[in-house]
Parts: sequence; structure tokens; C-alpha cells
Amino acid sequence: MNDAPLVIGLDASTTACKTVAYEANGRVVAEGREALTSYQPQPGWYEQPADAWWAAAASALRQAAAQIETARLAALCVSHQRESFVPLDAEYRPLCNGIVWMDERSRDLLPALEAQLGREEYHQLTGRPLTANLTSGKIAWLRQHEPEIFAQTRYYADTHAYLAHQLTGHLRSGWGSADPTGLFDTKQTCWAAPVLNALGLEERQLPELYPPGTIIGEVTAEAAAQTGLPRGLPLVCGLGDGQSAGLGANITAPGPAYLNLGTAVVSGTYSDTYIADRAFRTTCGGVAGSYLLETVLLGGAYTVSWFEERIAPYTGGDTSNGLVVYEAAASELPPGAEGLILVPYWNSVMNPYWDATAGGIIIGWRGHHDRRHLYRAILEGIAYELRLHIEGVETATKHPITESRLMGGGSRSALWPQIIADITGKPVRMGANAEASALGAGILAAAGVGMYPDVRTAAAEMVHVDSTCILPNDARHEIYSRLYEEVYLSLYPALQPALQRLAALT
Repeated sequence: MNDAPLVIGLDASTTACKTVAYEANGRVVAEGREALTSYQPQPGWYEQPADAWWAAAASALRQAAAQIETARLAALCVSHQRESFVPLDAEYRPLCNGIVWMDERSRDLLPALEAQLGREEYHQLTGRPLTANLTSGKIAWLRQHEPEIFAQTRYYADTHAYLAHQLTGHLRSGWGSADPTGLFDTKQTCWAAPVLNALGLEERQLPELYPPGTIIGEVTAEAAAQTGLPRGLPLVCGLGDGQSAGLGANITAPGPAYLNLGTAVVSGTYSDTYIADRAFRTTCGGVAGSYLLETVLLGGAYTVSWFEERIAPYTGGDTSNGLVVYEAAASELPPGAEGLILVPYWNSVMNPYWDATAGGIIIGWRGHHDRRHLYRAILEGIAYELRLHIEGVETATKHPITESRLMGGGSRSALWPQIIADITGKPVRMGANAEASALGAGILAAAGVGMYPDVRTAAAEMVHVDSTCILPNDARHEIYSRLYEEVYLSLYPALQPALQRLAALT
């Protein structure tokens, strides 16, 4: 009988709860998955019942537990959707649905809140500009539009804290779960008193905070019965899913960056010092005391899906072949899509412009252009934006990014990674871990219970980065560099005033 210890990483994302059980070398031995549904009661609102977070987590844990000898389990750790939260009463019962990170109901309140807090002061304190996805603005919205809920709220729980309470009976969270809320002093690693005061909050309404990799409780008898986990199993403090994915790509030292080609395109690189700059948002990393400098393009693979669903639905049979067909056709085109260029701000823009009124731009249309050209222009436009992000991080940190470690649905493309390498001029290494966020949680669990002396060692042993590396083509990089420097960089700054007027008029 094998009695080697196992750890479980639970990734509670927006679309599903996924659990993965790992051996100490990072080998996957069991998995579970339960889907989640988001509701949109009004345009721009996104909600999920908090009890659905727990139901999905418990189901996914039961599935994984049924495949292993649970006596071998040494620890559990949670990775989770960031910025999402739920107000709770004194008995820890939800007072309304959880408000999901995509929700934008607070947008109109942000200018006044920013004026109260100070634009630059808020950014330097929290590591990020004030945007509609943050918890801080949504609490301001509750105070103004749902005063009864605001008055009754005893606790505000991020997704990690809510699941930790269900598992252990303690409302506890971590630095890397608190910093995405916009309520956190990221440099001092504590709740940000100026922000709490402005919102009318008290620190006792927020979870207890711990460094990542700290044991924060044990699975209760009730939770054990619902999940199939052993009673008393240690719960180790985790991170938001983005930082956890970075850990799952072994981003534990300066140089490489992880690149998640998901619905949003998110990249992050390591820093051992606190830096706040409009070129990125600053988050707490998996190595306690470290930071991940993250760039975000909200209209990432979402824009590819928009193309397939709204512009060029595939009618040739199996719809799963649609993007394969378009990609094959687009791969025959030269760099620059024969004169078509695209700025991918389909869902507004965060870094470096931080403009909620931004929209997508396509220029250069001629009569010979067709769907192939638009598809390639989308892939190239996102890669141009990634180059803008990389250059912003390198300028602020004075350190080069050496390579991008790819993950997410877009990494399955045969064309897109090569375009990214050609435009950014950086090697692209294909990811080996399909569930990088869950692996990051597994790494913290293993280090937290002493299977490894520290998080870096655990990551080095449990992450197996694919040796496949896509190198930039020098000739294509030269063409793309001229397009980027002479055309792309000037497009949005030139059209921003017109886009802002358009948003105000429609």
C-alpha cells in the first residue's frame, strides 16, 4: 500500500470549481470538477450565489476524494476567483448573491470615490488604480443603493474566506486574496485604513489575514461529511487564481513571466520589491513577501470568441472545427494581415491607460479583406498589446522579461504563440500544466505542511515546464516592429478623445 503523502489544490474559478490531488513530485493522481453559473440580473451586473461556490467546491472535492486513499492526504489549499465577494450577517449567512469580479455596477460612483481617496494615493496604497472590478467600489454601491444590506452586513467575505469558513469554521483569508479587493495596503500587508474609513467599514468586518502557505485551520466534521475529506485535514492559506497560476508556472524569481491566454489575457512577472506603476497592477506573490506585477487585457480570447460567434460563425459541420479552419486560412497571410490592424479593447482597457470608455479599433479596411484577415488581425492586435505590456513592466522594473510561459485555452493554437513570439521578440515556452492555478495551490499546501522546506523548493520540484520553446523569427519580428512602433503605438492615444465622446453620446 502506497502511503506517500498527497495534497489537494482547489481552484474555485468563475466558471467551475476544480480539484486536483498531487503527489509530492507534482504528478496528478485525481481530479474533480463542478460547473458554476453566473447570473446577469441587469446589464453589467454579474452574480453567483455564495452557497453555489460551496456546493460546487464540495462536489469537486468529493469527486477527487473518491479516487484516492484519503488517509494519504496531508493538506488542502484554495485558489479562487479574485475580487468576487459576498456580504454575510452575524451568523455568516449570505445577505445577497455574491458579486462577481466582472460586475460593473459601481462604475458611476468611482470618480467621486477616487476624488475622496486621491487617485495616486489610492494606487500607491493598494497597488492598483480604482476600477469597476474591485470590491471597494461595489461596497460603495451597496452603501448607496442597498442601505439595508449594508447596515446588516457583519462580514465581507472574499471567495477564499467564504470557502475557508465552510471548511474550517474560521473566516480567514490571505494577503494574495485581500490585495485584489482594493481594500488592502499591499506594501504593508494589512487592511488599508484610509479606504475602510472612506467606505464606512471596520476592520472586524473583514477576514483575518495570513501569509500564503500558512496553516489557517482544519477541516471540520461537518465539512468532512460533505466533501469526503478527512476530519482535521489542514487548510493552508492560498492565493487568487492569477497569482496561483504564476506559482504553478514556477514564477518565483525575476526573468520569466506567465501568460494566460484565457477570456482575459493576464501576464505576471516576479518582483521582490514593492513597485506601483500604471503599466501594471501589483499583487502579492506565492513566496511570502514577494509580488507579482500583473498586466491584464480584458478583451483577450474573448475577442476571438466574439469573432467566431458574432462575425463568422462556422457553418461547415462540426462547430469545434471553426477556429481551426480560420486559423489555417489566417496562417497563409503575411505579417500585418495585408494592411489590417486592430487594437483589442473590446472590454475597455486597464493598463497602461486605465480607461473604462475605451473600445476596439480596426483600421486599414480595403475591399480585398475578408474573415481571414480579421482573424489574423485579432491575434496580432492582442500580441501588439502584450508587447506594450512587456515594455511597460521592463521600463518600470529595469529588468528584462526573458520568456513567456504559456497557459490557458489560447495556448492550444498552432498560430497564436508564434505570432506572440514574433511580435514581442521574446521566446514563448508552452505550458505543461493545464490547471496551473490548482497546481499553485498544491505547491502552497505541500510547503505549508513541511513536505518541502519552502515554497520555492516546492515549486521547483512540482512544476514541470514544457521544454518546447517557440523562438521569434527575425524577419517577421522586424516587420512587426515597424508596424508596432510606427502605427500601433499611436492609434489609441490619437483616438482616445473621440472614443470618450462616443461613449458619452451613446
